[in-house]
Amino acid sequence: MSFSSDHVVSVSNACIFQEHQTVLNDITFQIEKGEFVYLIGRTGSGKSSLLKTLYADLPLRLGDVMVAGYDIRNIRRSKVPFLRRKLGIVFQDFQLFPDRTVAENLFFVMRATGWKERKKMKKRLAEVLMQVGLGSVGSKMPHQLSGGEQQRVVIARALINEPVMLVADEPTGNLDPEVSDGIFRLFLDINKQGTSVLMATHNYNFIKQYPARMLKCEKGKLLDSAKESFELSTAYF
Repeated sequence: MSFSSDHVVSVSNACIFQEHQTVLNDITFQIEKGEFVYLIGRTGSGKSSLLKTLYADLPLRLGDVMVAGYDIRNIRRSKVPFLRRKLGIVFQDFQLFPDRTVAENLFFVMRATGWKERKKMKKRLAEVLMQVGLGSVGSKMPHQLSGGEQQRVVIARALINEPVMLVADEPTGNLDPEVSDGIFRLFLDINKQGTSVLMATHNYNFIKQYPARMLKCEKGKLLDSAKESFELSTAYF
């Protein structure tokens, strides 16, 4: 399979499985460097399974997928951490260690991804917290932060290794509208700095206010707004 250096993601004739069930069949698409892409579709349509396949949490059985230069179908388990250093993964439910400070949460990820020099780690910690607007929360525990602040910490964690793409699975799903808008605009700012973003969302207002390319999971297929027009229904949101 050919892989262009301009493609962060290149998917060709892939089938996406959830356990033994095919949820997306024969899908093909690419995501370019610096591109912002929405992933939409009804609950259960395959969005999360597609994202998990891209970061090698679910196996790819059929087709070809290249992500950040890694062949997902043939990737060795020992190489998965290296793939994930090139991707920043943002979940809906934060997944922060509740018994560790913000700084300790981020240092854990640094150590797990090969950081060793304490001075460089502290410098990078300060940089990513400033980038997400939380320069003074390093010593706080997660429960001392609001939901929006916790999600900003999660985004900071995802940015530690300067990923080529952020993969976000419903990152504002647990937040109120005003906070959600601030988090979304943070993703836009990160994207403007050159990081690709693939965001699964049910937030119709985002797409109305900030139009961008859409991939829609529907009835086992993946529709791409860059190749074909399709109607948006609030049923997807």
